[in-house]
Amino acid sequence: MAERENRRERREDRREREETPEFADRLVAINRVSKTVKGGKRFGFAALVVVGDQRGRVGFGKGKAKEVPEAIRKATEQAKRSMVRVPLRDGRTLHHDIEGRHGAGKVVMRTAVPGTGIIAGGPMRAVFEMLGVQDVVAKSLGSQNPYNMIRATMDGLKKEASPRLVAQRRGKKVADILKKSEPEAAEA
Repeated sequence: MAERENRRERREDRREREETPEFADRLVAINRVSKTVKGGKRFGFAALVVVGDQRGRVGFGKGKAKEVPEAIRKATEQAKRSMVRVPLRDGRTLHHDIEGRHGAGKVVMRTAVPGTGIIAGGPMRAVFEMLGVQDVVAKSLGSQNPYNMIRATMDGLKKEASPRLVAQRRGKKVADILKKSEPEAAEA
């Protein structure tokens, strides 16, 4: 009897989690494509969507379908499956400057002081907003293709390392990583 009630409670908890939108999504690009067939042209749509929880997780996806809403739904589902966690400093900016590449697209992302805002264009801005970054300066070089810009941004964000990760990798304490050693500070 008690087991049945526990199962019912778990099911209700699961429903509540599914109903509450934990992720925000942003449609970055929609592209109409056509296929020429014997009777004329058949149109389809390709959508590019960025999804994030605005607390350090972000992902992107693309979907193709005959109708726009279906393409967006597919892209959103794929984006939720491909999410990555990015460590943020104080929950508002990056820990260090990063470069990301994909194809001919190159992006440069720099940390910023509080109050700077998101200084980035187009698809990069969508990624930062969904990630929850509040202060960043970013520049895209090379390809302006939204797919390549988002992939290059994600490539750079995957390279992000927090002091905790660096300390763990080196087998040291976080305080040892953050402070400058005494002889180096005296020389400078």
